[in-house]
Parts: sequence; structure tokens; C-alpha cells
Amino acid sequence: MSADPVDTGETPAAPISAPSDAAPPQDAPPTAEKGAPEKPALSGAELKKRAKAEKAAKRAQQKAATDGTSGAPHDSKPVQQEPKQQKKDGKQAPKEPKQGPKEAGQPGMPIPMRRRQSVTLPPPKEKEEVIKQVGLFGHLYGQPKQHSIAAAAKEVHPAILALGLQYSSYVICGSTARCVSMLLAFKKVIESYTTPKGQALARHLTSHHLSPQITYLQACRPISISMGNAIRHLKDLIVKIDPAVSEADAKEHLIDSIDSFIKERITAADELISEEAMRKIAEKGDVILTYASSTIVQTTLLKAHDAGKQFRVIVVDSKPLYEGKALARNLAHHGLQVSYSLISSAAHAMKNVTRIFLGAHAMMSNGRLYSRIGTAAIAMLAHERDIPVAVLCESVKFTDQVALDSIVKNELASPEELLSENERSALVDLLPKEKSSSTDKHEDVMKWWRDEPNLQMLNLLYDVTPAEYISIVITEFGSLPPSSVPVVHRISTNT
Repeated sequence: MSADPVDTGETPAAPISAPSDAAPPQDAPPTAEKGAPEKPALSGAELKKRAKAEKAAKRAQQKAATDGTSGAPHDSKPVQQEPKQQKKDGKQAPKEPKQGPKEAGQPGMPIPMRRRQSVTLPPPKEKEEVIKQVGLFGHLYGQPKQHSIAAAAKEVHPAILALGLQYSSYVICGSTARCVSMLLAFKKVIESYTTPKGQALARHLTSHHLSPQITYLQACRPISISMGNAIRHLKDLIVKIDPAVSEADAKEHLIDSIDSFIKERITAADELISEEAMRKIAEKGDVILTYASSTIVQTTLLKAHDAGKQFRVIVVDSKPLYEGKALARNLAHHGLQVSYSLISSAAHAMKNVTRIFLGAHAMMSNGRLYSRIGTAAIAMLAHERDIPVAVLCESVKFTDQVALDSIVKNELASPEELLSENERSALVDLLPKEKSSSTDKHEDVMKWWRDEPNLQMLNLLYDVTPAEYISIVITEFGSLPPSSVPVVHRISTNT
């Protein structure tokens, strides 16, 4: 029998017959069995291509066996790898003799694939309520307000938990009241704090104990400017604590510093501002208009009344909080002559007004007033009638931030707060029959209110009043124009 010709790229010579009993050459491939079809020899390019395919398949199989995520069925057998071919002389390598089974992990044997482990998937979450957003204010839609303690961290103090719920439900409302209540709650947090072993109070208290409290309060309602200034002041005190001071002395120093901050920057400041503002009221005949509710404006009006000055007060209010109701009730209880009206009739209420007193949420560095929404409309109406507008504001509410409008930075409240109980009852009669499915008609009205595709709801809490509408800003440093706000802020923060 003659040997198979080998493809070497040259013209083959004439075959030489060999005796039948002659042994085959050593480098010749083994002869095929009788009856089996002869396989054609592979070229060098084909051998190289097959080697690459085998190498890629081996890598894929090893990767699947490592992470146990193979796409093949679990009972499939590993693909047997064919022996590598010799490339230099183009001859097919002899087949290796069959061997017994080898242990997993030995060279030349495929790694067995792992079985997929059964994973118990969590139950599907309930579909979250989709809040319709007004495109112009889309950047203000963030994390919804926290109305429970379910998502609070375990480090949050019970006093902070209660305070956060009072913030989100507007039980404590107003920049000054929120700042004072926060500082009083921080006193309890510091009193219950214990420095862990191997830690320094100056480093551990701020990052590991005070930060969770601030984060929770911010989730309940955004931090006001005065609260931010108070927090920065407290953190600065903590950082400056000498490590050699004992923990008891350090805590006592922080608690005393909080009391001093409340007394000097808020309580004493309100006294000075009310004294200065009271001098602006005439002895007889003034008609003073104020908007919403401000603690320092109320203190000023009560002091002027106790001093014997005769004047009338007009309280203009707006929904949804109607803060002016409490102010009008308190003033009337102390014997002042008070008129109450909504902002829709502010132009009519302005006819006999001689001066306007406004509270403030913050005074911006460019002299603009950031306060309860509707304040800018009141100041604009007063500017048209040449009525002086005085803003009563503590320096703790000053900031170096600049506000050009009330769009870039503001606070959003739930749109459902725009509907009062009476308004919900009035909408029950207008509710379509197909929308009424439950026994609670008010809940059906709110669902209709939320799901109406052509209705976009927006409930902003603040607006920005231009500096040209403000006549004077009364602070504990005296009366000054709006342009002097950054100077006073620099002085108050450096002292």
C-alpha cells in the first residue's frame, strides 16, 4: 500500500512502489484502517485557523466553568479538544493513545461546569406613584419629603426623629423657629454622645454622629439658610476642640456655645431689630401691612402697641398654609385693630397703607429677598404706590449666595396641599362617575386630581423680591440698604 501524499506546495514526484512487507517510514502517519474513509490532509492556513478556534472554545469553556453561567445545558458533555497540529512541516500530528479518566484540574482536561444555584427572587415591588413634573421646574423634583421614621438611620437621635416629622408636617414653620428647634435638639444629641475608644471627639462627632442627624432633617425638609449657618458654626466649634480636653468638658463647651448662639444671634438680635423697627411707626394714624406670618414682625407690632402708638394692621395671607391667620388672631387678642384679607385682594388693601413690614427667609448677597411666595407681589404693589417696604431680618439669615429668580433654587411642596378640605368637598360633585370607585369620595377626588393628564400642578414655597422694591433692611447692626447685605454678612461670620 502506498503512503498518502503530503501537500508541501511543490510538484509531487512520481510515487515509488515499496514491497508489501516493508515497514513504513518513522515520520509517516499511521495507516488508516480498512474500510474507513481517508481524511484529506490540511494546509498550514487551515491548521492555524483550527488552532485559533480550539483556543477560543477552550477559553469560553473555562470562563463558563468558573462563574457557573454557561449558556449550554447542564447535562451536556464537554467538547473534546482535538490534538494540536504540527505547523512547521505541514504534517498531521499522530493521535495520542486513549488514557484513563483524569482528575479535574489536571492539564489537558476541561474544568467541569458548576451547577447553577437556585436563587430566590424578592417579591415584585409595588408600582411607585409617578409624580407629574412641570418641565420648567424639573430640576427641583428630587427625593420626596420624609413623612415617617421608617427610612431613618439607626444613628438618628429620637429628638431629631420627632423634629423631622414636625418639619415635614409644618408644625414647626418659619426660618427662625426651625433654626432654634434644631439647635435645641442638637444639644440633646451632644449630651447623649459618647466617644468610641481610639477615636477623637473632634473628628468622630461631626462625621459619624452629627451628619446622620442633618441628613434626616434634610430629607424631611430642605435646610434653610439660617439652619445652614448655624450648622457651619457648630461644626467649626467641634473642629477647634483641643484633643487634650476631656469629653465631659468638650460637651459642656459645645452646649454652652449653642446657648450663646441662640441668645446672641437670634434672641438678642430680635430685640434690637424690634426696637429699631418700632421707631419707624408713627405715634398715630399709621396703617401697616404685613404678609403671611413673621415672629419678629409680630414682636415689633406688639411692642409698638404696648408703647401707646395708635395704628392699624392689615394681614394679607395666601394658601396653602394660611400662616397669617395665627398672626391676625394673636394681634387681635392683644387689642390691636386688625384686618385680614387674602392676596387676591392685596391691591384693594393697599389703598390706605402707609408702610409695609416683611419678614424674611433669607437675604441674598445681591440684596434680593428670599421669602414666602407672594412677597414679591406685595413689594411690587407697594413700589408702584411709593409705599416704603422694610424687611426685618437677622444677620444669621444672610448668605453669600446670589439669586436672580425663584426658578433656579426653590422648594417644592406637595401639590395636594393646594386643595383644602372645603375645596375637596366642592369637587366631589364634579367627579365623573367612572372615577368614583371607593367609599371615600375625598380620596377619589385626589386620585382624579393626580391622574388628570391635562393638569399640571405646582406648589412653590418661596419667591425672590428684587432689591429695588425694598426700601430698607433692619438688622441688629442697624438700618441699611439692601446693597450692604454682603458687608454685614462678612462682619457677622468673622466675629
